[in-house]
Amino acid sequence: MELSRQKLREKTLSRFNYVRTCVLARELCLLVRTNRVAFNPEDVKQCCHLISDLCREAGCIGQSELCQQASEAVTKDEEGYLETCTQSCMKCGEARQPRSKKNTTYVA
Repeated sequence: MELSRQKLREKTLSRFNYVRTCVLARELCLLVRTNRVAFNPEDVKQCCHLISDLCREAGCIGQSELCQQASEAVTKDEEGYLETCTQSCMKCGEARQPRSKKNTTYVA
């Protein structure tokens, strides 16, 4: 019984970390991209930098570096920013954590 509880704990903590970093980063990125017209370049730079930090914390170094590049490009080159941001989003989609097909966890 204790072994299954330990496995559940590890799985839950892993899921918590995934949601806290990856899911939050994707949601924030979507919010920035869909409301880009409302932000000035400095706002976008700060948001992208935060998203980059979340990706790095999750271990997604490639995505983090692309977000960092996008945050730097937004104040200089709008087209470069959009291209780099698109690359990061595509790379992020490739790294998504697969979900288990069925959840058979028993909670007492």
